[in-house]
Amino acid sequence: MSEIVIEFKNVTKAYKLFKNDKKRFLALFFKNIKYKEKKAVNNVSFKIHRGETVALFGKNGAGKSTILKLITGVCFPTSGEITVNGRVSALLELTSGFDPEFTGRENIYLKGQLLGLKNSEIEELEQTIIDFAEIEEYIDQPVRTYSSGMKARLGFSINVNIKPEILIVDEALSVGDEEFKNKCITKVNEIINKEDVTLLFVTHITSTAKEFCKRGIFMKDGKIVYDGNIEETIKKYEGTLKKKK
Repeated sequence: MSEIVIEFKNVTKAYKLFKNDKKRFLALFFKNIKYKEKKAVNNVSFKIHRGETVALFGKNGAGKSTILKLITGVCFPTSGEITVNGRVSALLELTSGFDPEFTGRENIYLKGQLLGLKNSEIEELEQTIIDFAEIEEYIDQPVRTYSSGMKARLGFSINVNIKPEILIVDEALSVGDEEFKNKCITKVNEIINKEDVTLLFVTHITSTAKEFCKRGIFMKDGKIVYDGNIEETIKKYEGTLKKKK
């Protein structure tokens, strides 16, 4: 078996839910303020090896997005251990991290640096990123002048062209028009067809997951219900949806 690139060991992420903003503020100073605890992720363990393509399934609130945030370091576990080995490129909120006063070109360098690239590495990728984004002369205009679609295109282009070792995709393949969407799907396929690139894909569209992934993890109420081959995982997931109808 190849190297483990992502590992969760008994990971729990709990949030404190207060009755209102006033209670939340008072809790910063007083320990006796009452709250409810919500375990977004509840004692979860799994391993993902280099080169695996894994889809995460589950209804809203199942814990999928929290798993992604824990992997990318947006938030940290309440308990348990998380190991991530490799450069992570996350297609989550595509426009996050942009400075609206910087030009598109300047934001390429800003986001590249945030992702751990050296300026020399960004220089090599700069034109490829610009060509893929297809925003033409706007690349040298402030990002505040961009439409939401243009910002999403640039964000996607940066993330898929930085030569990631771990690619995380959360419903991000609906970028732009149909032609650009197909271009994005082709690019993701191109990336994951390299043996050393690992894909973690979150979607409600099972047909899309089947196109990209060989393994599936089905989550419910913060716990893993099933972890296995993609076909069987989809059956389990869709079976629960039918019962609700």
